[in-house]
Amino acid sequence: MVQSINTKVDLVIKATSHIRISDYGQIMIGDKGFEFYNNRDARKFIQIPWEEVDFVIASVLFKGKWIPRYAIQTKSSGTYTFSSKDPKKVFRAIRAYVDPNRMVKSLSFFDIIKRRFMRTTKC
Repeated sequence: MVQSINTKVDLVIKATSHIRISDYGQIMIGDKGFEFYNNRDARKFIQIPWEEVDFVIASVLFKGKWIPRYAIQTKSSGTYTFSSKDPKKVFRAIRAYVDPNRMVKSLSFFDIIKRRFMRTTKC
């Protein structure tokens, strides 16, 4: 069994990790960090201390009505993508430990196309 890094747990919710292939499990948000535990395989887990979190990136659709996925970008290990049943509840729990200025929306499809177009016209 994996030892949790948290001493106090604020939220436990069912979630999916989209790192390689989809892994189903639970997200645990506590006082020391963000944790994901796989339901089937105890060896597949992710533990991210709050000091390591650089950004929390939300994919927002329909003017904030639906958040299909969100990602946690770390300072050294890369980006981890997750989805859960109630992402707004997850963001409220994360906001207690991460600076709200470090929680951002991802670029939309049209923003990416617009940037690409603007970059090619300047050259």
